[in-house]
Amino acid sequence: MWISNAFAQASAAGTDSGGLMSFLPLILMFAVLYFIMIRPQMKRQKESKAMLQALAVGDEVVTSGGIIGKVTALKDQIISVEISAGTVVQMQKGAITTVLPKGTLKSA
Repeated sequence: MWISNAFAQASAAGTDSGGLMSFLPLILMFAVLYFIMIRPQMKRQKESKAMLQALAVGDEVVTSGGIIGKVTALKDQIISVEISAGTVVQMQKGAITTVLPKGTLKSA
């Protein structure tokens, strides 16, 4: 009576997008995510791995805890770092974050 019937509207011809066009925003978002987040992280991991493999006795290093010292011995995954005269600590190789240039530490 007072309520009119609702009829479905027929779709207009030519407005149906192709299958690729509906996935294009998703593809673009993944491409942006790859170049902004994933690729730089993989590059940092590769550089870190190369730095740890090139580690040698006598290198001056900084650990993840902020300790600065000189490498005195290397084993597979364990290194010995002299943090002051006569004080040597052992730690995992993964704890090394930076290799300092030679001569950075001054011997007292």
